[in-house]
Amino acid sequence: MPDTPRHGSPTDDDLGADRPDRNDFREPEATESSNRPWRSRADAAPAKKRSVLRETVIIVISVLVLTWILQTFIGRQYVIPSESMENTLHGCAGCTNDRIVIDKLSYRFGDPEPGDVVVFKGPTSSWDEGWTSPRSSNTVVRGLQDGLSWFGFAPPDENDLVKRVVAVGGQTVQCRNADKVGVTVNGKPLSEPYVDRSLQQQDTTINPGLLDDQDGSTLNSCLGADFGPITIPEGNVWVMGDNRGNSADSRFHITDELRGTVPISDIRGKVRFIIYPFSRIGGVGSDNPQK
Repeated sequence: MPDTPRHGSPTDDDLGADRPDRNDFREPEATESSNRPWRSRADAAPAKKRSVLRETVIIVISVLVLTWILQTFIGRQYVIPSESMENTLHGCAGCTNDRIVIDKLSYRFGDPEPGDVVVFKGPTSSWDEGWTSPRSSNTVVRGLQDGLSWFGFAPPDENDLVKRVVAVGGQTVQCRNADKVGVTVNGKPLSEPYVDRSLQQQDTTINPGLLDDQDGSTLNSCLGADFGPITIPEGNVWVMGDNRGNSADSRFHITDELRGTVPISDIRGKVRFIIYPFSRIGGVGSDNPQK
């Protein structure tokens, strides 16, 4: 005899009534992207272009920031356009002007010393004679030039010169041709191996003031007119060109308010290297003339 369900027990029909329809458990229809877990070239191209552009911008900004830091705090390149420092630095007509690099760190931790070759801004208007600003009269172009100068891609808008430090603050410099000992500092004659006397002899064709007044053929001891005595204020230096017969250095600015001296605050840095032309690549020495 078949089993009889107990009172209250669910029947198969009852259980079937409570079961969810099989269709209720169907997976949602797959979208196009789920059927394509890969990305086509067409999808990747815009993202790749954005990535390359972003990386390029980051690289350019990084290079500019690094260049600005180097130019502002570490060193900078300058061009020598004049003959005043020959033969140490070349800038003569018909020559390839030397490109030099200065060190800006040296004078953040110390002061210039006799013999240092330095780049400095003309401290008074008397130094600016014959100088022309490298800036355009066009406002837009001038602004672009100012911006480029921050990164060393254009020259600064100032009259920068290069000379050798001969004496420093507290010292007294002078020269008397009659003494026939040359430039003296605190009464002691200087030893100046960087002055090429054969070059000075050539300069006499355009500067007869280099010649001794008595015989008119030999060089005088000052390689120019008498000057001094001048006591240099603390915080200033006295500078002269190695090519004495063709250098408008401190001697030619004695009548200005600083008596030809240059404040250390106007010194842009110490010349360390010649980087061009390649035939002249090398370091620039500091020969102390007072030793």
